[in-house]
Amino acid sequence: MNQITVGNDYRWFALQTRSRWEATTAGLLQGKGLETLLPTYTAKRKWSDRYKVVELPLFPGYVFCRFDVHDRFPVLVTPGVIAVVGQGKTPIAVEDAEILSIQAAIRSGIHIEPWPYVEIGERVRIKDDALEGMEGILTNFKGSHRVVISVTLLRRSVALEIDLARISPVGSPRRSPAKNATGSFSVLEPASA
Repeated sequence: MNQITVGNDYRWFALQTRSRWEATTAGLLQGKGLETLLPTYTAKRKWSDRYKVVELPLFPGYVFCRFDVHDRFPVLVTPGVIAVVGQGKTPIAVEDAEILSIQAAIRSGIHIEPWPYVEIGERVRIKDDALEGMEGILTNFKGSHRVVISVTLLRRSVALEIDLARISPVGSPRRSPAKNATGSFSVLEPASA
């Protein structure tokens, strides 16, 4: 199997995967020498006779991968990969700041979970050693405050429980991301490689 050399100047892209193939696909991509990110969280699930703690993907159906967009064929032929997320037939890279925010949130050890994508709300900056400078949208859910960080391209978000003393406002309400003529982002077909 050929190893792919990944440089630091390559961008992160979101890959749509087959349902429940996120971990397998991430492992296969790593086996090809690619840098991947599969953020997960723990959740309690009820089985017929007991509760079990399971690890689930924060972004079901997606794996993040850093690669050369002009040489994406080895990525597209990886089992489990459906397509590179993009607009029309053009792959769109995930913002580096969004990837760094997700990585920092995972390293912080704070409870995180999937969250509905938020289009409006006050943007805040976190003032905390582990998450210093991270920005997100402040929400209130079941009496606790959370900061929602988003991956705009996927229109998916995750929420971190946070104390109000650890945040400061950034500015005006958030605007929705640019969309294509149909008003939505699209997924690239594998044939476009």
